[in-house]
Amino acid sequence: MSVLSTCSAGGAEIAIPIDVPATATEASAGYTVKEAWVRVPEPLSKELMEAHKQAIIKQLRAQNAALVAHYYVAPELQDLALETGGCVGDSLEMARIGREHPASTLIVAGVRFMGETAKILSPDKRVLMPDLEANCSLDLGCPPDEFSAFCDAHPERTVVVYANTSAEVKARADWVVTSSIALEIVTYLHQQGKKILWGPDRHLGRYIQQETGADMLMWQGSCTVHNEFKAQELLALKQQYPEAKVLVHPESNAEVIALADVVGSTSRLIQAVTALDASTYIVATDQGILHAMRQQAPDKSFIAAPTAGTSATCKSCAFCPWMAMNDLVGIRHCLEAGSGEIHLDPHLAAAAAKPIDRMLDFAAAHKKQIRASGDLSQDMHLFAKLGPA
Repeated sequence: MSVLSTCSAGGAEIAIPIDVPATATEASAGYTVKEAWVRVPEPLSKELMEAHKQAIIKQLRAQNAALVAHYYVAPELQDLALETGGCVGDSLEMARIGREHPASTLIVAGVRFMGETAKILSPDKRVLMPDLEANCSLDLGCPPDEFSAFCDAHPERTVVVYANTSAEVKARADWVVTSSIALEIVTYLHQQGKKILWGPDRHLGRYIQQETGADMLMWQGSCTVHNEFKAQELLALKQQYPEAKVLVHPESNAEVIALADVVGSTSRLIQAVTALDASTYIVATDQGILHAMRQQAPDKSFIAAPTAGTSATCKSCAFCPWMAMNDLVGIRHCLEAGSGEIHLDPHLAAAAAKPIDRMLDFAAAHKKQIRASGDLSQDMHLFAKLGPA
């Protein structure tokens, strides 16, 4: 499929045709969106849910294992991770806490690139996933061989990739960036006079380009969930709830981002609901995040941002089907059977670790506070349409 990539040169945008799968349904590996939805497990009864939880707790203890879960997986998985001494977080937090955790086995409830990142940062640990086919549209839409050829065609550019990519794509990059540090790193590179080759999410890339003024050549990927938010419907919802604050993940399109009060990562959006004084929030990201928001601010109201018009059967249906493939049955099975293990070639893992370590070193040396202190007067700078990825 031929698409146009853009870069800025002297303030003007230049269109460049490239051949790249723009969506996961056109990628050659992994489940498509429809196939992923077919794999989503049926809900469990309370009795079965409790039985599986107890079996998982027993196995976690016996195997010195920790459950690390993403904010987008089912509430019962997030709760179980916290109850058993694991963690719930965004992709970097999952990998970083997994590396620091004393457990010798990590159970990653998320999508495949998260399991790979955990293995890259913890090569001596066993990393298991409930379903290795739980992938990501950004990952699937950025095949390593095609992305590598794209990079080879522009050797003068510094390659910066979002964390939502395979180990092979990370290994091809100069920098890996995540939600909480993308703006800072691109700003730093721009100040050094670097021209950027960015991948894979074009919406996030354009948001960062707008904020930093950097010269960025874009890979044309997008998130199948955030791509669905509709600005016109969101504007109508804002008019219905004029006092509500709008929280938007920057993988959304520019028209949706323009309506936001806060733009940021999953962690940043969760922080915003306690740092800001609004009682109602409209949330434009995967609805799995609402569980953590309600836990942090039980006295506040949360409304899922619309993904479709008034005639649609599902008005607000922002759920990642690959995240939804994670469930208690799969976690129990991978613990009991040792299935779903992440294996990476050691040379590949070492190469992928370099741009990740570069990001972590930068964060340690340069990064300002990105977490809320609890004092709103001090924390407002965190939420003024800042907050990358």
